Amino acid sequence: MTKRSTPSSPQSRGSDLKKPGGGWPIPAPGDVLCYAYLWAREAAQGQEEGLKDRPVVVVLAATDTGSGIRVTVAPITHSAPDEPADAVEVPAIVKRDLGLDRERSWIVVTEVNSFLWKGPDLRPLADGSPYYGAIPDWLFVRMREGIGVHAGRGRVRIVGRTE
Repeated sequence: MTKRSTPSSPQSRGSDLKKPGGGWPIPAPGDVLCYAYLWAREAAQGQEEGLKDRPVVVVLAATDTGSGIRVTVAPITHSAPDEPADAVEVPAIVKRDLGLDRERSWIVVTEVNSFLWKGPDLRPLADGSPYYGAIPDWLFVRMREGIGVHAGRGRVRIVGRTE
């Protein structure tokens, strides 16, 4: 993982990440993307696409045997968790650096989406890329630890696309 002491600003991050031909680089853990996140409860009701575009944090980006790059993301939401251990609060300064709103937000650590890069649910921002920037390492570690605790208990729901 690349060491970052603070998140990248959306303005500088987007221009650095553009590639010739409109391609986007493979995301790194800690990157924050704009994505149509499909909640597990929505998938259980038969929905195939998220109802709202939202920021998500890249948990993992790895080569998937023969299929390409599989990216796993955790959602950022304004809804406070019922149980404090089910999410990690995003500090206001991190939200500001990412160009997000001022409302309190949390990274959910009890469910993730998994998709093949570049999936149809990525949403370009004003600069043409889906990248807001990246969260700082210390926040990524807290998120990863929360996911690990819940995964160890079999409490992380994974919603994934195969295409």
